[in-house]
Amino acid sequence: MIRALVVDDSKTAREVIRDILNSDPGIKVVGEARDGQEALDKVSELRPDIVTMDVIMPVKDGLEAVEEIMAYQPTPILVLSSTINDRNVNTAFKAIQLGALDVMAKPGGNAAEGLMEIKKDLIDKVKLLSGIKVISHPRGKRKRREKQLGVKATASGRVVAIGASTGGPQAIMTILKELPTDFSGGMFIVQHIASGFSKGFAQWLAQETRLNVKEAEQGEQVKPGMILVAPSDLHMEIIDEQVQLTDSPPVNSCRPSADKLFASIAQCYESKAIGIILTGMGRDGTKGIKDIKDNGGLTIAQDEQSSVVFGMPKSAISFNVIDRVLPLSEIGKELVKIFR
Repeated sequence: MIRALVVDDSKTAREVIRDILNSDPGIKVVGEARDGQEALDKVSELRPDIVTMDVIMPVKDGLEAVEEIMAYQPTPILVLSSTINDRNVNTAFKAIQLGALDVMAKPGGNAAEGLMEIKKDLIDKVKLLSGIKVISHPRGKRKRREKQLGVKATASGRVVAIGASTGGPQAIMTILKELPTDFSGGMFIVQHIASGFSKGFAQWLAQETRLNVKEAEQGEQVKPGMILVAPSDLHMEIIDEQVQLTDSPPVNSCRPSADKLFASIAQCYESKAIGIILTGMGRDGTKGIKDIKDNGGLTIAQDEQSSVVFGMPKSAISFNVIDRVLPLSEIGKELVKIFR
C-alpha cells in the first residue's frame, strides 16, 4: 500500500486529489496539509511514501517545504503546478532543483473537473515515483559550480542529442552546468514532460546555466552554441540542419520521442553526432541511438547508480548500442573533453 500525503492550499483540490488517489486500491491518502509548514509537520509525523505538493501556498510555500523535506526527511515529491504564467512554471522547476522528482500540470478552471481529467496520469505517476529511493539535499540546492577558466569549446561540426524522462530535468541541468558558457556545439533535448512545461523548462535551464537554451521553433536553423528543447506534445527532428516539429503519432507512447530525434540526428550529422540517454522509464531512444552508433557517432548512457529510473539507459545498454556508460557527474565533463 502506497501511503500518500496531499499538500494544497485549496480545500477543493485536496479533496479531489484525495478521492482520485484513494480510488486506486494500491494507494491510501494518510494525510493532508494546507501549507508548507503543515506539510513539514505531517511528513515528520506520518512518514508517507510520496507527497503531492502545490507550490504557491501561504505561510511556507512549496519551494521552502521541498527544501526542508529533502534536507531532513527525504521523501519522493510530485509537484502539481498551474501553468497559468511563467512564474509558476519556473517555480515548479526550482522545486525539482531542490529535490522534487517530477512535475505535473494542475488544470485551471474548475478544480474538480480539471483534476479528474488527469486521474489516470496522476495515479500512474504516484505509483512510479513512490518506489524511487531519494537522497538527502542538506543544503537544499547545490551552489552553482564555478566555471573553469580558460576552457573554450569548439564545435568541430559535432552535435549532441539528449533523451530523458523521469529524473531528467535535474540530470540535464547537471550536465549543462559542466559546460563552459562559450560552448559552441549544437545540442537538442527531448525531455518527457507534462504538457505546457517545455518552455518553462528551457527558461529554467537558461537562467541557471547562462547557456543559450530555448524551446525549439518550427523551421529554425541550427546554430552553434544553441541548445534546443523539444516542445511539449511535438516530435522534434533535425532535417538539413533545420528544426522540424510534427504532431505525428507518439513513438513508444511518447511525444516528443527520443527515437525520432536520434534517428534524424544520425542521418543529418552521421559520425559527428553524439547521442546521450539519461534516466527514465521505458525504452524510448534505444532504436534511434542505434542509428547514431551505426552511422559512426558516439553513444553514451547514464549508469544505474546515478539514474533515478534505470529504464531507458538499461534498454539501450542491453541492446549493445552504447559506447560509454558513465555516472551522471562525468557526462558533462566528457562532453567538455570531446569538444575541446
